[in-house]
Amino acid sequence: MIPYGRQSVDDDDIDAVVRVLKGDWLTRGPAVAAFEHALAARVEVRHAIAFSSGTAALHGAAAVAGLGRGDRVATSPLSFAASAACAAYVGATPVYVDVDPTTMNLDPGAVPDDVAALVAVHYAGLPVDLAALNHRPRVLIEDAAQALGARTPDGPVGNCARSDMACFSFHPVKSITTGEGGAVTTNDDDLADRLRAFRHHGLRPVPEDGPWATRIDEIGFNYRLTDLQAALGSSQLHKLDRFICRRDELAARYDDALADLDVVTPPAAPHGVVHARHLYPVLVERRADVVSGLHARGIGVQVHHVPIHHHPVYAAGTTPDDLPGTESLYAHLVSLPLFPDLTVNEQDSVVDALREVL
Repeated sequence: MIPYGRQSVDDDDIDAVVRVLKGDWLTRGPAVAAFEHALAARVEVRHAIAFSSGTAALHGAAAVAGLGRGDRVATSPLSFAASAACAAYVGATPVYVDVDPTTMNLDPGAVPDDVAALVAVHYAGLPVDLAALNHRPRVLIEDAAQALGARTPDGPVGNCARSDMACFSFHPVKSITTGEGGAVTTNDDDLADRLRAFRHHGLRPVPEDGPWATRIDEIGFNYRLTDLQAALGSSQLHKLDRFICRRDELAARYDDALADLDVVTPPAAPHGVVHARHLYPVLVERRADVVSGLHARGIGVQVHHVPIHHHPVYAAGTTPDDLPGTESLYAHLVSLPLFPDLTVNEQDSVVDALREVL
């Protein structure tokens, strides 16, 4: 089975983890700080705070932003549930902004005026045009889980040029992996300090009371990244440009190979924007038949994503009629295999199988 996504791990990645295993620190050690420093430098931001997952990173961002009961938090319905869960975790209410079918991202001109925050999802690795927002909510968080390596005219995604914080995921199918893991980036010193406490039970040192003394002023969680994971992340980060370049090459090959088939290929990046190409989502007719036919031929396609409002716990009174753009896309979406180690022969097998099924 050719999967839709897969990690690319080399011997130098393994060696980096082994060095940590042979060292003194498995967690809360220097490898985490080194990874954070490298990530911050890569996305040109003041602070990068590592978390145990992308979901934990989003939770931390929502919490330290002061969001809570009574706040409405807008996000894209065409995303993984974590984009809305981060609001629910702090007692806020997620609301959904329909997507623009030409970008598959939320429509920045349709963000309601009365929301306290926006969680802007960069779907499939294509950055949302935050410059096109009709207004800026009090809190703006980028859900960049799929977009490490992407760029806009403002610079790398994650530099927070137009946001308070940006959140990344390092799940195995993302741009780089730490196994599980995530991070929040920000240029705000106070938010960074609160994020570091939030991921470690809310603990803050109180040196005037003794070298052992700590104090908890706000509820926190155990959302730490281990040094093992951080070592893998640092090693992977050196390969990010190569990974993105390879993803882009494969996407271009798909564009050419599918041009004569009855499919709609994903949107390209506009001028001045670099697409991270986390996914290659196409639109097909009779989606269920296409998916089952490809699975039968050993092609592990996937659908990204079941819209968040389809999950009863996150529906919040939203019906499919409220989000026609999302519903139209979802009915036809299929993600074809795309990852740096995908070979040309494997990609040709995907195209041949799709041609047969169609």
